[in-house]
Amino acid sequence: MRKTARHACLAAAGLLALTSLTACANDAAGSSADTGSGGDGKGETVKIMVGGLDKVIYMPAMLTQRLGYFQDEGLNVQLMTEPAGVQAETALVAGQVQGAVGFYDHTLDLQTKGKSVESVVQFSRAPGEVEVVSDKAAGDLTSPKDFKGRKLGVTGLGSSTDFLTKYLAVKNGVKVSEFTPVAVGAGPTFIAALQKGSIDGGMTTDPTVATILDKKAGKILLDMRTPEGSQQALGGPYPSSSLYMQTDWVNGHKDTVQKLVNAFVKTLKWMSTHSADEIAAKMPADYSQGDKALYTQSIKSTLPMFTDDGVMPQNGPETVEKVLKAFNPNIKNANVDLSKTYTTEFAKAAR
Repeated sequence: MRKTARHACLAAAGLLALTSLTACANDAAGSSADTGSGGDGKGETVKIMVGGLDKVIYMPAMLTQRLGYFQDEGLNVQLMTEPAGVQAETALVAGQVQGAVGFYDHTLDLQTKGKSVESVVQFSRAPGEVEVVSDKAAGDLTSPKDFKGRKLGVTGLGSSTDFLTKYLAVKNGVKVSEFTPVAVGAGPTFIAALQKGSIDGGMTTDPTVATILDKKAGKILLDMRTPEGSQQALGGPYPSSSLYMQTDWVNGHKDTVQKLVNAFVKTLKWMSTHSADEIAAKMPADYSQGDKALYTQSIKSTLPMFTDDGVMPQNGPETVEKVLKAFNPNIKNANVDLSKTYTTEFAKAAR
């Protein structure tokens, strides 16, 4: 029933005709949807595509809606969902939505393609990602040095999980041509691929990580859900989940952007003063997939990645650029103007 509703909403939103602008757009599989999480129809309407509404790393999007903070700002925000952040990027660049909730690193990648996009509020200071390995492969796959010859799951080709996997490989002496990234999404599709041996390991987030551990389907190889984990794996803070928008739209709608950022910063502050149990209680019941304790644990494990003020972490953009330059020829050979990939104007005004 949920899938049918998604397709109906997709058609209504006019998103079936999205132009394929990225390497993994072909994996979209028609899963964009208005999740029924729109506002009350009052106030200015803003459409935001999220790279997985039920992913804990993107939790501020739905939580802001549930707390009523968009409505408090006089906005009617319609949240839609795609299985991977790169597909949210596609919807944004195609002009189908005004904002995308996804990884900040897409703003750098897009700049090299002549697209001006910027993060207007930064949710996180760490990727929130975990590299897991199947129980079957765990004996031989003990670090990224063992990626050679492996099939590794990512949410989508060209996604941030794809970017980070390639970086970890290159950093540890494995060429990107020496392993096979496999687009398996997240949640049940990722877990099934791991259990069936379609992938030897892969990169994913909570609540998928918590479910894998609970099912004893795999083990953690690298944990980047904390700033410390990010520092160890990537060499610095890695700003990931954010709200990013086309720069021209931001400049033409500053009042609206400020209202959006006000709402998100209020949520980030709320998250920093409430427990995982209290946060889980605010989220849609179906996000827990029938196991509220496990879902609460997944929130608790991921909470350290979030900022409490929405401001870009110091040296974060530089870390992201370093990571992308390690394997992405477009960025390696380009002069990226980092100052145009994010703004702190709105988050600081919200404070």
